Amino acid sequence: MTKHSDSKQFILLFLIFIAVFDCNAQNTEEPLIENVFLKEWTGPYGGVPAFDQMKVEDVKAGMILGMDLNLKDIDAIANNPEAPTFENTIEAMERSGKELDRAFSYYGILSSNKSTLEFRAIQTELAPLFSEFRSKITQNEKLFLRVKAVYDMSLKNPLKSDQQRVVELTYKSFEMNGAELDKVKKERYADINKVLSSLYTKFANNILHDEENYVTFLTKDQLGGLSEGFVKSAAKIAADKGQEDKYAITNTRSSMDPFLTYSTERELRKQVWTNYYSRGDNGDEYDNNQIIADILKLRRERVVLLGYKNYAEWRLQDRMAKTPENAMALMEAVWPAAIARVAEEVADMVAVANKNGDLITIEPWDYRFYAEKVRKIKYDLDSDEVKQYLQLDKLTDAMHYVAGRLLNFKFTPVPEGSVPVFQEDVKVWEVTNKDTGENIGLWYLDPYAREGKRSGAWATSYRSHTTFDGKKNVLSANNSNFIKPAPGEPLLVSWDDATTFFHEFGHALHSLSSNVKYPTLNGGVRDYTEFQSQLLERWLSTDEVINNFLMHNKTGAPIPGELVAKIKNAATFNQGFSTTEYLASAIMDMKFHLADPENLDVDKFERETLSELKMPKELVMRHRSPQFGHVFSGEGYATAYYGYMWADVLTSDAAEAFAESPGGFYDKDMADKLVKFLFAPRNSMDPAEAYRLFRGRDAKIEALMRDRGFPVTTD
Repeated sequence: MTKHSDSKQFILLFLIFIAVFDCNAQNTEEPLIENVFLKEWTGPYGGVPAFDQMKVEDVKAGMILGMDLNLKDIDAIANNPEAPTFENTIEAMERSGKELDRAFSYYGILSSNKSTLEFRAIQTELAPLFSEFRSKITQNEKLFLRVKAVYDMSLKNPLKSDQQRVVELTYKSFEMNGAELDKVKKERYADINKVLSSLYTKFANNILHDEENYVTFLTKDQLGGLSEGFVKSAAKIAADKGQEDKYAITNTRSSMDPFLTYSTERELRKQVWTNYYSRGDNGDEYDNNQIIADILKLRRERVVLLGYKNYAEWRLQDRMAKTPENAMALMEAVWPAAIARVAEEVADMVAVANKNGDLITIEPWDYRFYAEKVRKIKYDLDSDEVKQYLQLDKLTDAMHYVAGRLLNFKFTPVPEGSVPVFQEDVKVWEVTNKDTGENIGLWYLDPYAREGKRSGAWATSYRSHTTFDGKKNVLSANNSNFIKPAPGEPLLVSWDDATTFFHEFGHALHSLSSNVKYPTLNGGVRDYTEFQSQLLERWLSTDEVINNFLMHNKTGAPIPGELVAKIKNAATFNQGFSTTEYLASAIMDMKFHLADPENLDVDKFERETLSELKMPKELVMRHRSPQFGHVFSGEGYATAYYGYMWADVLTSDAAEAFAESPGGFYDKDMADKLVKFLFAPRNSMDPAEAYRLFRGRDAKIEALMRDRGFPVTTD
């Protein structure tokens, strides 16, 4: 997921399970299957998904059959009469469910990129079935006894390091998901998961509903302050929605953010802000507050069955932070500096507003607008001027250049029509080794917002690299929500959006650079997996990228040196806002899961907790609770949203290592260590150990504080 974005994909618990067991069976011959969701991929590049053939009407039958086939694989492993070994149990599990793996690639596209009312209805039906399917594996007593036997043997006679890691991850997954419970508790555990899966789906679909149905239409006399490109795009969106001669501000961050930054219409800013931050919180049938309360109760009940005090304690045991106390300690160390900086930023805004004769109290819908004015005054930096040099096509080329320098990758566009895509705007590149020409995989890019596509930016993999049973090439994808420009117009983005674009590409490179044998090892530790992507953001501001790829969209002239100097001089500008809105969400995530969920009033709890934190009234959480999909539309980021900051400690520290090296950010020795220890191993070694091998020591928080322009205290 993206750094501080509506990011990376909502991950349901069953998908985590699938990722952990990237499943796939003992039988090498596949049955003849007609459903496209399950068919073996054919064509170039080791086979590619037939995205152009997927149909909503095939979803339900395909997913149900895929689960049935996977369970047959699992039953064969569990009932194997031979004594359990790594080969006949763990490796067999690594092979199982290949048909279902393929089906989830299509399912994920329909869920995140092409959702329709018809699909959402099917999704609602399937959610409890997925949960039942997962429980049939995690609660398969015969299977767990075999896994445990292999695990126990490995403690006495350790296996090869990657095999040992797979065994430990597999055993831990079973243990954390109730494999050792008695029959009654197992049944309740499974029932809870089934209800939760439906609640997660409902939560996500409620947000999509509010994003699609709250649109602000402007007239020509309400366009003050908006750029020409934004206006043209808004006109095209309005026309597509049947509102000729009007201009549409959609209820997504990519539309809301620039409008709040530049619009001179204060009441309209308030309306657009209210629409966006009220998603899932409108007191109607799509309201998410009760769903959150139900989720929190069920999560607590489930982990109590396992003997834990709260969900956070259970969840963080296999993360880098290990305990909620450690995660909270990091956030609490940064929070005072963040809100102190907000106070300084607001004071600057008030001075500007008073000087302009506005005489207002700064409200959340004013923050971006006046921050931009302060930026111009303090740094003589106009964000819209910067955007003229940030063309998406050129930024894409820049990312490919960086990948070539760091990872020796070459990106070549595939001929149109040679690889199926699920939407006409999706583009595909072949990724090869620059020296040998060996195919590494494909990279898909889906850049534009559209109805049925969830907001934010994220990365995903349709197929991960392994060398198990033959090499598998990577099929990786990046997804954004840029507002599609009017025909013939370039797509210009803000510096923040360009940073996010690089961030998500970092996830893709992490996947493409994988060098692991077993599918399970392509997983990750949540408070570490954002590190690689956050680190790649740093290459956007390197001289090589700035001098070669930041060109004016009309004249082609390179970005002036004085403008670059202003950008770098303003690097820590508005860090109070960005850090505080993020941290408020991360702290709320943790506080929700530490609180007693009985009779919890979600809205009241949010307000009271933020008040105790002395949350500045001039801004809100980046993700208010009723729209916090990272946490409540699945479990991928539940009690783990802090992970962006945990990973950013590593990022800041690693960036200083590059900056101090002889070749700077393109130093070959540092790049080689980056690949060897931080990218290629994926989850084949403990992340803390991997970082120490790269840096020679643990990361230090002081680098993070320096990065954000906050005071650095020393003992």
